[in-house]
Amino acid sequence: MTEFADLLIIGAGPAGMAAALAAASSGTRIVLLDDNPNPGGQIWRDGPQAHLPVEARRMRERLRACPNVRCHANTRVIANAADKILLVENAEQGWLIAYDRLILCTGARELLLPFPGWTLPGVTGAGGLQALVKGGLPVRNERLVIAGSGPLLLASAATARHHGAQVLRIAEQASRAAVAGFAAQLPRWPGKLWQSFGLLDAHYRTDSHVLEALGRDKLEGVRLLQHGKTVELACDRLACGFGLIPNTQLGQALGCAVKNQALAVDAWQATTRRDHYAAGECTGFGGSELALVEGAIAGHAAVDDTVAAERLWPRRARWQGFARVLNKAFALDTRLKGLARGDTLVCRCEDVAYGELSSHTDWREAKLASRCGMGACQGRVCGAALEHLFGWTPPAPRPPFSPARVETLLSLDVKASG
Repeated sequence: MTEFADLLIIGAGPAGMAAALAAASSGTRIVLLDDNPNPGGQIWRDGPQAHLPVEARRMRERLRACPNVRCHANTRVIANAADKILLVENAEQGWLIAYDRLILCTGARELLLPFPGWTLPGVTGAGGLQALVKGGLPVRNERLVIAGSGPLLLASAATARHHGAQVLRIAEQASRAAVAGFAAQLPRWPGKLWQSFGLLDAHYRTDSHVLEALGRDKLEGVRLLQHGKTVELACDRLACGFGLIPNTQLGQALGCAVKNQALAVDAWQATTRRDHYAAGECTGFGGSELALVEGAIAGHAAVDDTVAAERLWPRRARWQGFARVLNKAFALDTRLKGLARGDTLVCRCEDVAYGELSSHTDWREAKLASRCGMGACQGRVCGAALEHLFGWTPPAPRPPFSPARVETLLSLDVKASG
């Protein structure tokens, strides 16, 4: 089966939703797909304990009211079948989608850096913890430590605290001066300033980072370096997040260039491949406000409404300014590259330790010698970590981009023979 779309949008987070709504008034036949059950992406994730903001609910309602927008939930891109044809799959079937134009809104994932004990049960990413809690994970009365960098730490702590967790410490690796400088500029974005008041936490510490997760069969505590002194805290759960990595794999596979680890785009959110656009965190991290305006610009530009797209440029510039301030303030300290020991696992899927990798010169050599990156996650976790630790460039993605059924993969042979 082959489905046709004038405009195909991959990813239904804030950027993808905004792109679809911006393009919908043109009457263009739009297909929006995402691997989550409902539109919203990671930031507006659904779940038994999720509380969606009003804007998210309104955007969902507007999407449902658009007769020319078809949404495919729980759907993943498996392969690039041919020029402007993608193989996709959901829980029931696989099929082909042919398109004239495409907007990539594939978001970002957490950067997880290896440190002793990071694979113990009870240790997660900071964003991962937030998603688990929204999905129904009980954390009431659990002792929680959150470490890493960026505002996501505070947001994750607020979510857990709202559901009864006892937040013992929020360890921010950025310096006090950097965080204070960031806070001093927040009045330029009043909404962010107001939002920050609701995230304040007495257990927040700057100049602090994780050294080791403690325990044998499960997490029992954490060792932190706080203002130059070692501190140990007993805890039930540790959540660590060291920022975000743009999801560029699909864009790269489609021939879109990457710049500064993100998909390169021009003023119209157009990538280096004709008729292919990108918006949101796959083009660089800047928060939901930037993702929304980038998505709207991409949606207008993709249906040739350049006047409407250009009107949004000042708003985008405003939020790009916020992104620059944010990313500068929470840039990772080089000390975090020295957390792993020789026996610390880096590739969890294939049980490859840091000591097995440090003698190699690039990703390909390490992969051939150790099977690093050849497990279930296909290097999505260890690849980003090794790029940060050693500067290794991850290999170009190859299909299938996600695990798929044999019946779905056979569609590629049908297309080739047709």
